[in-house]
Amino acid sequence: MSTNNMNRFEFRSIRPEETQQAIEIEQICFPPNEACSPKSLTERIKATAETFLVAEDKETGKLAAFLNGVPTDEDAFRDEFFTDISLSNPEGKNIMILGLDVRPEYRMQGLGRELVSRYCQREAQKGRKKLFLTCLDEKVKMYEKFGFTDLGQANSTWGGEAWHAMSIEIGK
Repeated sequence: MSTNNMNRFEFRSIRPEETQQAIEIEQICFPPNEACSPKSLTERIKATAETFLVAEDKETGKLAAFLNGVPTDEDAFRDEFFTDISLSNPEGKNIMILGLDVRPEYRMQGLGRELVSRYCQREAQKGRKKLFLTCLDEKVKMYEKFGFTDLGQANSTWGGEAWHAMSIEIGK
């Protein structure tokens, strides 16, 4: 998708009234064993809306995609970030990315890459240093194209899967 095609989207933080849409997208994008529970996602939006970046389709007014994470001073991903929002530190130097969700009809158009790029820029402006995430084998190449480094096997058993830890430096 070219940059001018990105003009059809408004990129911004999530709004409380979009919680139900985010829950629906999460259930579409991830299998039940990996998806964030509606309760956890609701708590996450309430506590850390500013660390969500959504792409709203201006034509439909609906969310096409979102990226979300938890700010922290920790330097390694752990599964508790998915479920315990009290681990959030608004002043944290890093962000643990908890999900990149793109509705199926918007995939393969560069929207995920655009969200990651804008997220990195926005969080670097806030003084963040690094972003961390975990992903399955088949997503490693995609995240490498986005600028992330594969750190190898993650210390994660989320959803009963084997995950890769990845990171990207965004700040000085």
